[in-house]
Amino acid sequence: MSRFFQPNITTTGRILRGGFGVILLAAAVCFYWVHLAACAVAAVAGVFCLFEAFRGWCVARACGLKTRW
Repeated sequence: MSRFFQPNITTTGRILRGGFGVILLAAAVCFYWVHLAACAVAAVAGVFCLFEAFRGWCVARACGLKTRW
């Protein structure tokens, strides 16, 4: 299981995932006034993207899919 969580993305990938996580969290704040379920989904996705960025790990790559970064 520890091999599954090994860092597997480059610095560029980490920056892109971190930026996407921030965008999703900002969207969650905007969705708060419109629809609470959309807010929750965007917030969870944003936190997960930030986790991937800080950890240097991509769930798609860990499952065997090829990604660009």
